[in-house]
Amino acid sequence: MELNFILLIMVIVVVALYDFTNGFHDAADMVATAIASGAMKTSIAIIIAGFFTFLGPLIMGLAVADTVGTFVNIEGVQIHRAQSLVIGALLAAITYNLITWKLGYPSSSSNSLAGGLVGAGLALLGNQHVNWGIEAMLNGQLEGVMKVVVGLFASPFLGLLIGFLLMKLILKLFQNFTYRVRNLFVISQYFSVAWLGFSHGANDAQKGMAIIGMMLLASGQTQNFEIPLWAILLCTTAITLGTFFGGWSIIKTLGFEIYRVRVVHSVANQLSASLVNTLATMIGAPTSTTQVVTATLIGNGAAEKPRHVNWLKAKGIVTGWFLNVPISMALGALYATLIFTLFGGSHV
Repeated sequence: MELNFILLIMVIVVVALYDFTNGFHDAADMVATAIASGAMKTSIAIIIAGFFTFLGPLIMGLAVADTVGTFVNIEGVQIHRAQSLVIGALLAAITYNLITWKLGYPSSSSNSLAGGLVGAGLALLGNQHVNWGIEAMLNGQLEGVMKVVVGLFASPFLGLLIGFLLMKLILKLFQNFTYRVRNLFVISQYFSVAWLGFSHGANDAQKGMAIIGMMLLASGQTQNFEIPLWAILLCTTAITLGTFFGGWSIIKTLGFEIYRVRVVHSVANQLSASLVNTLATMIGAPTSTTQVVTATLIGNGAAEKPRHVNWLKAKGIVTGWFLNVPISMALGALYATLIFTLFGGSHV
């Protein structure tokens, strides 16, 4: 069996593993507040989030995959070098996912993958193969790495702002209602969890698809960057299965250690995060569901009782976000170089 084919199969398997870890990592973010508020049973919340995560990428298109799959140019690159780059980036993302999951810290699978790709690309191909998108940005356009950076770093700030404003609006509208209004929020919880699952699948599952598209191009299986139907179904299924195995340590952090969550906070949190994810997906900008959900929860708490927000815990989480990309870049460069050397290449 040719080495080229073996590496192609390896990447497909590793992509499925990446999407699985992405699913159980982000499942915790999607359902944490619903569970902490007591509005939904854990099993019901996971099933709803998982089902709509599956539907997301099948309905919303592949704009995010096109963005992620083209910011490191591997056209015309020697096959084993390009394959080593892709595998190294995936392993970097999986490593960071597992470490932060074990520590119970909500981190970004998207940032990990983006950092891994850039680090691996710089190590094996050099700066000229990375589409930084700086020139396009100066001309008022977003593309390449800059589109990823804007999507991944602007979305938490947007989430914080929308979470704050929506919570203020809800508190204002319902300030004179009795406790019975809680039933309305409990019912709406089912719809907000569904929307968050849908927006998560529509954005996050596309990143694994982008990697498969890159690998097919690198292996000479396709002439241009494109995503076949089987890759869409594989990534969608893997991230959905991961959702069903949610990361409970992260649920503890988000649901109980940042702010005392009630049903009204849970609904506001999910609606805010869903809106940010959906807007980003529509323009093809990758976001991190983890970062958006966490930021909107901080915004929700700050809108009601700022002093009751665990700012020390929030600071630790945000610090982890800023470490995410450089650590993933270093891991991506390391893994890609080792894999390329292992399979008979020489690092140039």
